[in-house]
Amino acid sequence: MNQIDSEQLLEQLIDDVVCAKSIESAKDVLYSVAKPTGMLLKAVDYCVRLHDGQFRKSGEPYSIHPILVCSFVAHMGGDESMLIAALLHDVVEDTECTEEELQFEFGEEVAVLVRGLTKIVAIRENELISSSSNEKLAASALTFRKMLLVSIEDVRVLIIKLCDRLHNMLTLDVLRPEKQKRISEETLVVYAPIAHRLGISSIKNILEDLSFKYVMPKEYAGIESYINEHKQQLQLKINSFSQKVSEKLLANGFSEDSFMMQKRIKHYYSIYLKMQRKGISLEEVLDLLAVRILVHNPKDCYLALGIIHMNFNPLISRFKDYIALPKQNGYQTIHTTIFDDKTIIEAQIRSFDMHKTAEYGVAAHWKYKSGGLVSPKLDWLSDIKAQESDDKSIEELYEYAKDSLYVEDIAVYSPKGGIFTLPRGATALDYAYEIHSEVGLHAKEAYINRIKVPLLTELKNGDIVRIITGDEAKYRCSWLDSVKTGKARATIRSFCRQKLRDINYQVSIDILSAIFNVSNDRILDWLEKEGLSKKISKIATDSVYLKEVVQILDTHSKKDKLFSLKFGDKHEIKKQKFDNIVVYSNFAIKSVDFDYCCNPKRGDDIIGFRNGSNVTVHHKLCERAAKLMSDKEEMIFVKWTRNAPHRYKVILSIENKRGSLAEFLTYLAKLNVDLVTITLSESDDLIAADYFDVVIELSDNLDSTVIKDKLKDRYKIAEFSSLSDAYKN
Repeated sequence: MNQIDSEQLLEQLIDDVVCAKSIESAKDVLYSVAKPTGMLLKAVDYCVRLHDGQFRKSGEPYSIHPILVCSFVAHMGGDESMLIAALLHDVVEDTECTEEELQFEFGEEVAVLVRGLTKIVAIRENELISSSSNEKLAASALTFRKMLLVSIEDVRVLIIKLCDRLHNMLTLDVLRPEKQKRISEETLVVYAPIAHRLGISSIKNILEDLSFKYVMPKEYAGIESYINEHKQQLQLKINSFSQKVSEKLLANGFSEDSFMMQKRIKHYYSIYLKMQRKGISLEEVLDLLAVRILVHNPKDCYLALGIIHMNFNPLISRFKDYIALPKQNGYQTIHTTIFDDKTIIEAQIRSFDMHKTAEYGVAAHWKYKSGGLVSPKLDWLSDIKAQESDDKSIEELYEYAKDSLYVEDIAVYSPKGGIFTLPRGATALDYAYEIHSEVGLHAKEAYINRIKVPLLTELKNGDIVRIITGDEAKYRCSWLDSVKTGKARATIRSFCRQKLRDINYQVSIDILSAIFNVSNDRILDWLEKEGLSKKISKIATDSVYLKEVVQILDTHSKKDKLFSLKFGDKHEIKKQKFDNIVVYSNFAIKSVDFDYCCNPKRGDDIIGFRNGSNVTVHHKLCERAAKLMSDKEEMIFVKWTRNAPHRYKVILSIENKRGSLAEFLTYLAKLNVDLVTITLSESDDLIAADYFDVVIELSDNLDSTVIKDKLKDRYKIAEFSSLSDAYKN
């Protein structure tokens, strides 16, 4: 196989696969890329026979699908067991064939691979920890977990699954739009990143662009239209630059057979990511074009780099050397961006062996069977496996895996030169957790390039990061929204979950103590006698359970002679409703206020403190609330009202003069509109400098259209959209 035509070969194979509409034509595709051995022929016949009478949504015989998946596996250099597993990956699930029969006919190795690929269709109730679990998410999570556990022992499962997903994406047009989008979203957030972590850019790029088309059709169409409109102009530019580079290389010691030039317009999804990352329009994306120079050895990579930098002006800030410092997925290439006649072009320089690794990653060794190839590090698989524990739901494991799989990454360094790959947007705290969970938990200071910074400072490619730890664990549950890595989120979430359990337990005791006006020890004694101690934490969040427990404990208060007939049912819990809060208590409450310290948002966990007939509400994790609890301030049951006020995001311009902001806030109050947050635009653009991002709440009796019109009369409104319903203005 020609080692430098890999991209064209895969593109040709995809064309052949898309055109294969019959079993015979699918077989022809397979046998063009795989030698038809006796066992392979047997597996093909077995596949066709078992799936006989089954059809895909397109109306084609079902066996076409596994045969074409097998073709992709063969292209990736899969061995005979992988090819057979690809052919039979659906037989246990969709036919009467059993795992035992499969093992008898094709061996244990094939059976194990198929086991990892078999989807979990039936979701048994006892397998789901959360009663509110989304069934489709749970099904995906269980299947993903099963596949991942087998992959830890044998990464070939992931290669076959990627090929399976590739064929599914190529035939997605026959499905309903909502299913197209759901499968594409899963592909974009799980399977394309898996391909990236395995170093298989050839499949990753195709999966991303295919998914992008269905997930964001409008954005995809915009990029496609722009590229098609400017294609001739772009092609002329890249051809001209490619010719210039070739001439410079030939004039400086390279021969025609010692290098190869590849040229392309960048993939649509990578263009879109750049637009989002930099907040720019398509017209502002300067480097739509890229060339790749392939040479024989690493030394020639640096010679080629020198020639290019001597003859074209480089953008030094965009230079990356992944040959000296390879990515964790084995990727090695020099990236440089240069000016050529007012055009900015990215140039990639790598050896032919590096190109094999970049295109095929972990599969390069099977495909080319040659030495000198760098293997991707697969310790992330073991990290995901290590997250399995009794208190984690299947869905949480799935979320952890998604956080651990990312396509856009950066490399940062320890003070001793150790390399750490993190997702783009990761913070110094993410880096601390990447070193070790204990380092993250005890991190108290961070230094980036020898400058002290906050722990949540975003890292940039090439940063040198140093973490100072303390003796005590230090974490804030609010950090969950700021960290990016699965390891950091999982550890913080685990500690916050335990912290909430502890708080709920204490809150429950304090609420009961206040209701019965007795000591906590007396309440604990009553709970122990009734066998309620293990479920007591529910009182902090469940008003029905609170009432039930109060009724049970009321008998103890009577026995202890704390009950007086003249007070009647003095322990009866009554519901008292206010604007956003419901209070359950045996005391009459006149007002409910939010304290200044924590500003809980609707949906946050909250707790209440009673002072006479007034209640003050805090976020459950508020430090001031913790101090009030330790000071034994009286507690009361509070929760959010069921009917939430409607929230809207407003972007508007406020005149840049003294008092104008105060005037705006006063006007909102006159309209009976509640302000949730207000933020000054972070744009560097002078035009956008006076724009504010505002989140407001409207109660049911307020018409959003009326409020919008009244704001428009006074202010320039750039956006007014509902945060609860994307189709409601």
